[in-house]
Amino acid sequence: MRILIIEDQTDLARHVRRALARADHDVLLAADGAAGLEAVREHRFDLVILDLNLPGLDGMEVIRRMSPADSRPRVLMLTSRSEIGDRVAGLTAGADDYLTKPFAMEELVARVEALGRRVLPGVDDSVLKVGGMVLDVLRRRLIRQGEKIDLSPREFELLQILMREPGRIFSRGELIERIWSRAHAYESKTVEIFIMRLRRKLDLPSRPSPIETVRGIGYRLAVAESDGNPASPTDGNQPTTAP
Repeated sequence: MRILIIEDQTDLARHVRRALARADHDVLLAADGAAGLEAVREHRFDLVILDLNLPGLDGMEVIRRMSPADSRPRVLMLTSRSEIGDRVAGLTAGADDYLTKPFAMEELVARVEALGRRVLPGVDDSVLKVGGMVLDVLRRRLIRQGEKIDLSPREFELLQILMREPGRIFSRGELIERIWSRAHAYESKTVEIFIMRLRRKLDLPSRPSPIETVRGIGYRLAVAESDGNPASPTDGNQPTTAP
């Protein structure tokens, strides 16, 4: 992919560029928002990695001034842990994902690869197929094992997030921010309730719900290798079936 990094921390930007170059991406750098916006307008990029806390023209304004969402590159925001409100506002403004600083370079590369699967030629972003489930984003329809399953708007959004990156663990906080545009600790129970409802609808006699809980961390969509998708990653946290 062709990627633009808009980041004023020079050392960090160079480290990210090296990591992405090793993953065979074509990467350019911009040191501030104005230069980054100019580069986006003059060149074609598949993805922009954008720091929100930029001097002069900040990251939020860069997102607002980009071309309409149907023609602009995907945006991965970089924020500090204290910028919860900015993360919510950025996602609302049109960013596709976020990563909090400090972050592991391996995670950043994984997020980039996941976003890249949505922009590569031949990839249909409107129909998601994972583990025997087919989610039609435009028609807002779910088919599992040939059966249509009715979902509420929140259930649909939750499943869509999980299906776009099968195997990735999503924290309760991130799901709250993405779906409810809030990030309060007491609302984590809301996520648990919707996960429980969604599991009930996805459960089939011969095939239980693929949504797993990774205790103390969050949730992921686990897909067996027999489904033709990567198996969920192994880690030191064993998934449980309770929310």
